[in-house]
Amino acid sequence: MSSSSRNSSIEPIKQQVLALIRSGSLAADGKLPTERVLAEQFDVSRRAVRQALDSLEEQGLVWRKQGKGTFAGQPADPTGDLAARIAGDTDALQVMEARLCIEPELAALCAKRMQPDELARLRRLAQRQFESSGPEAIELWDGAFHRLIAQCARNRPLLTAFALLDKIRSNPEWIRIRAKARSAPSLEVSHCEHVTIIEAIAAQNPELARTAMRDHLTTRFDALRQEMDPADAAWASVLFDPDTGA
Repeated sequence: MSSSSRNSSIEPIKQQVLALIRSGSLAADGKLPTERVLAEQFDVSRRAVRQALDSLEEQGLVWRKQGKGTFAGQPADPTGDLAARIAGDTDALQVMEARLCIEPELAALCAKRMQPDELARLRRLAQRQFESSGPEAIELWDGAFHRLIAQCARNRPLLTAFALLDKIRSNPEWIRIRAKARSAPSLEVSHCEHVTIIEAIAAQNPELARTAMRDHLTTRFDALRQEMDPADAAWASVLFDPDTGA
C-alpha cells in the first residue's frame, strides 16, 4: 500500500481519536484507551489503530510512554505548574508580546537545524490547519505547527520558554478571543504566512525565517488587539510595538 493510500485509510480513525480527545472524557492525565479497546470501539484492526496513533504522534498530537500507554498532547513538563501560577497574573496580549520575542528566534534556529522529514511534517500541519473548519480544529493544528518549529530549533531553554507560553495560551477564554479574531480571509492570510515561514526554513535562511515568523505573529497580534475591549484592564498591557520591538 502506498503512503498516500495508507494515510487515506487511517484518516477516519485519526479523526475519531481526535474527537475522543476533544470530548473531555479522558482521565486527567490524558491517557487514551488501549489499542485493543480503540480497535473494538472503532470496529477496525489494531494495526490500523496503531498506524493512526503513529501518525498522530508524528504530528505532536499524542505521545507514548513505554509500558504506560498513549496520552493526548505532549509529555508533562514542569513548566506546567509555573504556567498555572503565572496565568492568573497575565493576559493574552502579554503572551503575544512574549511570543514575538521568542518564536522568531526559534524559527531562525529551525532554519539551521530542521531535517527534511520534519520539514515535510511541517508542510502537512500547515495544510491541515488551512483545511480545518471550526475553532477547535484550527487551534489544534496551529498549535502543532508552532510546536514543531519550537522542537526542531533544538534549544532546550528556548523550548521550555515556548512550552510555558503554550501552556498559558491554552486558557479557554483566550482561545475564544483568538477565534473571534479569525475570519475566512484572515485564515487565508495565516496560511500564506505559514507557507512563507516554511519556505524560509526550507531555504535554510535564518534571517528570512526570523522575519517571516515576526510578520506572522504581528498580524495575529494586531487582530487580537482589535478584539480586546479597550475598557478591559488587560488593554493597559498594550505597550509593545511589534514593528519596533519597543
